[in-house]
Amino acid sequence: MQKEKLCKIRKQKGYTQQQLADFMSTNVSNYSRKETGNVKITKEEWEKISKFLGVSIEEIYENEETEEPKGNTNKAIGVAESASNNDLNVELIKNLLDYIALLKEENRKLKESII
Repeated sequence: MQKEKLCKIRKQKGYTQQQLADFMSTNVSNYSRKETGNVKITKEEWEKISKFLGVSIEEIYENEETEEPKGNTNKAIGVAESASNNDLNVELIKNLLDYIALLKEENRKLKESII
């Protein structure tokens, strides 16, 4: 579910997705997925975003809603059906690779901080 309140206030305050991504130590692609509702925003992230924007959490928070499955609920068939859409698969793979790179970088930083 699109985070319309967050997006609206971010734009009103004159901030870009890149600026919030930098503040949250993530890449703009990952932040964008959070704002569009494709990736869940954690409680801690809501707190960080609200502080960055200078607003209360209530002003930007929107509940994480899950959509009810429609039609076929067999995941194997759903994956097979979506596999027929090559454009979607390419974009999904790119997003997953971006996320893997982000996780590897975070792991590297965590390992360095331990040493």
